[in-house]
Amino acid sequence: MFEFSWPWMGLLLPLPLVIYYLIPAAKNSRQAVLYAPTLPCSHEKAQAHGRSRKLLQFLALLMWLCLVVAAARPSWIGAPVTLERSGRQIMLAVDLSGSMQIEDMQLDGKAVSRLTTVKTVLDKFIAQRQGDQLGLILFADHAYLQAPLTYDLKTVQKFLNEAQIGLVGTQTAIGEGIGLALKRLLSQDAKQRVLILLTDGQNNAGTVGPLQAAKFAAKHGVTIYTIGIGADVMLQRSLFGVQRINPSSDLDSRVLEQIARETGGRYFRAKNSRDIEQAYQTIDKLQPVQAKKETYRPRYEYYDWPLTMALLLSLALIILSRRGVQS
Repeated sequence: MFEFSWPWMGLLLPLPLVIYYLIPAAKNSRQAVLYAPTLPCSHEKAQAHGRSRKLLQFLALLMWLCLVVAAARPSWIGAPVTLERSGRQIMLAVDLSGSMQIEDMQLDGKAVSRLTTVKTVLDKFIAQRQGDQLGLILFADHAYLQAPLTYDLKTVQKFLNEAQIGLVGTQTAIGEGIGLALKRLLSQDAKQRVLILLTDGQNNAGTVGPLQAAKFAAKHGVTIYTIGIGADVMLQRSLFGVQRINPSSDLDSRVLEQIARETGGRYFRAKNSRDIEQAYQTIDKLQPVQAKKETYRPRYEYYDWPLTMALLLSLALIILSRRGVQS
């Protein structure tokens, strides 16, 4: 149905008439310095001037009407829409340390950085979270909340795709990432709270220990799934030829596994994009907790239409008034 959000703005409609009749017209103190005899065509010109003036008044009143209608916010209220909520709250904590730019991952047959792989796979995972609340935390030297828990999955995807290496430092504060995620998860009531932690290193920054944070999470019923990212073997060219190195030598798999075990979660070792996808598929099988259904009616605003019409009428008034002055 059609309605006005602020119908009381209609009280402003008679304002121009009130001003016209209550405020006296300004007295013209200027006197004519030259009197010309009446010409035969002056009567026709006076009539034309009167018609032009009435046209300008009509356009001005129509413009005012459009402005008042726009101020009243006309909108269309759609049919009720019922949303199914699963009741899960999932926080994503993504590592943005300097090592995440190492290009030891394969995506569509091309060597890409670890962060690029995480973005690509995680983007699909987020799109499948219809009904869940998702949040995003980025951590390096410190942890920062990029997106609070929300049903707006597109915004979470946007913030993730905009993340860049060096945005929050170059080190790895795993403990702070877990601590900030717990703070956000425990601030709301939910039957199932999940944290997915993605990192390629070990905790070497921050003031909170990862195992200490994991014990606190287990105490409050938060499940943590950890994903260790990085290939085991990488070919590197040097002066002595091609060498095989382990780019994931800094990955602390033992601590990540302890974090997951402490909270009832699971640790995944992701050496390529396929491993990350399998980890998400396993997490995707979590039993949803059915929550109360929510119903809302979509609202479509149409104030821009009368506002645009008022703008066009104002331009017409300017053009016609200038022509009248010139004539």
